Amino acid sequence: MILFLTSSPTGPLDGSRDVEGFDERNGFVDQLRKYWKENSRCLIITAFPDDAQANDEMRRYFDDTLYKAGFSHSIFDIWDGRTEDYSRETLNSYDVIFLGGGHVPTQNAFFHRIGLKEKIAEFQGIIIGISAGTMDCAEIVYAQPEMPGEGVDPDYVKFMPGLDLTKINVLPHYQMVKDNELDGMRLYEDVTYGDSFGHEFLVLPDGSYVLSVNGMETVYGEAYVIADAKMEQICEDGQKTAV
Repeated sequence: MILFLTSSPTGPLDGSRDVEGFDERNGFVDQLRKYWKENSRCLIITAFPDDAQANDEMRRYFDDTLYKAGFSHSIFDIWDGRTEDYSRETLNSYDVIFLGGGHVPTQNAFFHRIGLKEKIAEFQGIIIGISAGTMDCAEIVYAQPEMPGEGVDPDYVKFMPGLDLTKINVLPHYQMVKDNELDGMRLYEDVTYGDSFGHEFLVLPDGSYVLSVNGMETVYGEAYVIADAKMEQICEDGQKTAV
C-alpha cells in the first residue's frame, strides 16, 4: 500500500500561495508519479455522505485536476450515501482511492457504517488522504474540535477508532488554524495541548505531507509534533524526515 497523508494536495485553503491543480511543493507530484499506474481506476470516498451535489462537484474537481496534471486514469467514481454496498472485491478493483476532506466525526461515522476499515485493509494501490480523510486513516483518530459548540460539549468524542492505516495522528492546515479560537478558547493552546497528554500529534501546514510506503513513513516539508502540551518542529520546508 502507498499512503499519502496530506493536509491539502491542491494548495493552501487560505489562498496564501497560488496553486493550479496539485501542489508541487515538497515533491508531492513527483512522488505521486512514481507510483501512479497508466489508466488508473480512481475512487473518492466522501466526508459528507448526504450532500450529493457537493460530492459530485468534488469528484469533478479532482477528475479534472488529474487530467490537467497528466495523471492517466480510465475512471473516477464516487462513493457516498447513494451507494453503500461496495464489496471488498469492488473496492480492491480500484488503483487509487481518495479519502475526501470535511468534518472528521461525520466521515468517521460513514466509514464505520460502510465497513470501510475491513474492506480497505488489504488494498494494494494508492490511498490519498485529504484533511479529514487523512485524520480518519489513524488507528485511533483524534477529532480536533472545529465546529462551534464542540469545544465545550461534554459529549463530544475526541478519540475514536479509525481505518488503522497508520498510527500517526495528523492535524492539518496549521498555517490557517493555528491562531483560531473556538468557544472562547484558543484551539491549540487551550484545547489541543491539553489533549496531547499521553498522545502525539503531527501538525502539518498545507503543502506538507506524509508518505507511507509499505509501512515506512516519511514526512515531507514543514512539520511539528505536539506531545504532553509541548510543540517541537521536526522538519523544515524542502526537507524530509522519518516519522
